[in-house]
Amino acid sequence: MRAYPYPRLTGAVTARVTAVRLRGPGDSREQLDTKGYSVVEQVVALGRAERDDWHTARLALAATVPVREIEGTGHWSDVAVVAVLTEGATNARTVARLAPGPEGGREWTGEIELNRDDHVDRATLAVHVVATAGGTAGRTIASTDQDWLVDVTADVPLRDRQLDVDTVSFARGAAWLRGFRDAPWVVDISGRMPTVRLNSDFEGLVALMEGEGSKAKSVVGEMVRAQMCADVWTAVFHTAIGDLEIEDDGTPLFPPDWRGAVLREMLPDIVPGRSLQDALREVHIRRTGEGSWADLQPRIHYAAARRAEVPKALAATVRDIERLDQETHA
Repeated sequence: MRAYPYPRLTGAVTARVTAVRLRGPGDSREQLDTKGYSVVEQVVALGRAERDDWHTARLALAATVPVREIEGTGHWSDVAVVAVLTEGATNARTVARLAPGPEGGREWTGEIELNRDDHVDRATLAVHVVATAGGTAGRTIASTDQDWLVDVTADVPLRDRQLDVDTVSFARGAAWLRGFRDAPWVVDISGRMPTVRLNSDFEGLVALMEGEGSKAKSVVGEMVRAQMCADVWTAVFHTAIGDLEIEDDGTPLFPPDWRGAVLREMLPDIVPGRSLQDALREVHIRRTGEGSWADLQPRIHYAAARRAEVPKALAATVRDIERLDQETHA
């Protein structure tokens, strides 16, 4: 553990990308589809843009800092929050200052711009809290635990550049998996990030997921993958909402890691028309018994299906099956 000669924040600092705007020739502009960035993986995939001649990407950011600790201890003054975008391959470095929001300095927002000519692969985006500490200005008193990745070529926002799926025999694997030996997959949320455990004992499943076999199997595989992603979103939401820190006045707080990001992503579809904080409070109240938790389940499944693009996959599956039927009859 690194030691510092001045006091630092002990509370978590989190950051999330809330929107991405691309600018191209002739001042043409494009809003990157929300599927182009993942709050769970903390990755922006600029290769998902509809046009490939964009010049700059402007990322809207929101950062959460432990304002009560800052105000309560009195160790720091001249507090500022900055975002830093860097890429080692090109030595590119961009810094942007965020501004405090209306919530007493808990949430800071702003934008940072990425110039395409300065980047070739992946840039890292970190947020730092800077202040005067011990009489010295410009000291970093806290940073985000995990940087965002901004990938200028990828079209899927995955940190490991592949779906985090672990294929394992449920019958011969870990003891906890043996109770699910008839299931095609389970979502494991015990690690730092959620992982899908795919059951290799489920006949034909692995080949189906890998797109092997006939056209019909390939079509079905797309639908199965979408359903698996929906199961992941549902599982991580229930995990996140079930482990909230509650303030003395009963206000639930967003978790500082991927759980908080998941809640921010899904709550607008679960409790539409409300602020994120109000939506979190509403869902927490219902989950703890002061309201109908059951009534929210269809909204939770709807939000998960949207993010997994189940409607799109199902529509494509129906069309492909009809086309295959026509080809067979012809």
